[in-house]
Amino acid sequence: MTLDEDAVRDLLHMKQLIPAVEGALRDLSLGKVLQPVRLMLPIEQRGLFAAMPAYHGELGAQLVTYFPGNRGMPTHHALIVLFNPETGQPLVTMDGRLVTEMRTAAASAVATNHLARRDAAVLGILGSGVQARSHLEALRLVRSFREVRVWSPSNALAFARLQGIRACASAEETVRGADVVVVATTSTTPVLAGDWLSPGTHINAVGATHPTWRELDDVAVRRARVYVDTRDGATRESGDVIAAGEVVGEIGEVIAGTKPGRQAEAEITLFKSVGVAVEDLVAADLVYRAGLQAAL
Repeated sequence: MTLDEDAVRDLLHMKQLIPAVEGALRDLSLGKVLQPVRLMLPIEQRGLFAAMPAYHGELGAQLVTYFPGNRGMPTHHALIVLFNPETGQPLVTMDGRLVTEMRTAAASAVATNHLARRDAAVLGILGSGVQARSHLEALRLVRSFREVRVWSPSNALAFARLQGIRACASAEETVRGADVVVVATTSTTPVLAGDWLSPGTHINAVGATHPTWRELDDVAVRRARVYVDTRDGATRESGDVIAAGEVVGEIGEVIAGTKPGRQAEAEITLFKSVGVAVEDLVAADLVYRAGLQAAL
């Protein structure tokens, strides 16, 4: 079975994906997932190629490229293959670009649900690409926002009109007074300054997945209690986490109750995700099972 992106879009739904990713992140932190740190291959100065295998009852791998300089096409491209865990037989190959987009936002929604204040009402998004779109969809499922703002160097106004939200003139205007902030850019230098953050803000940062790249400045990472999807991956791959110098815990540990989440209303919390293979695995399994059901 081979599924293209349109087929994946028909079969994968955020309401089902968020709890699946939550369970996967919990199991990862509890040691119930076999998953090596992904193999990252730099492609000169243009991009990255990664291989991400995992076993979690399901068995599979994603091959993904990230070329941040792409224009007129996605920066990420991916393929996912699922195998029968009993025999090793390939079951399905599917386009993984949309899976990567959606599971990244689903993981941020899980973190937001566990770390953001319950009364969070203002969402600020830095970036106006596919991750901005998916994060808006996912975060609206875990919090009720009365105001959503967006800024990006380009396309923010068109994105805001399409989504019915407010475009801002600067990153600072977007962030000041926001209760939840999403940083989803292709920038390799900081776009969010810690001095803009209000007490009690929660941040989801999903870009800059390279040791020398940053999305957040030093003030931001040092003001925040830092949570990650995986310690091994984030402390190797994320320049923001390396700069922070301390990780409170994996979000899976918070889900499992083995590490504390938010401790006070005024705390600033940061979820920095680099992406983990088990998220792709459970998302692909949802697609595969829905495809089988649709074929009956």
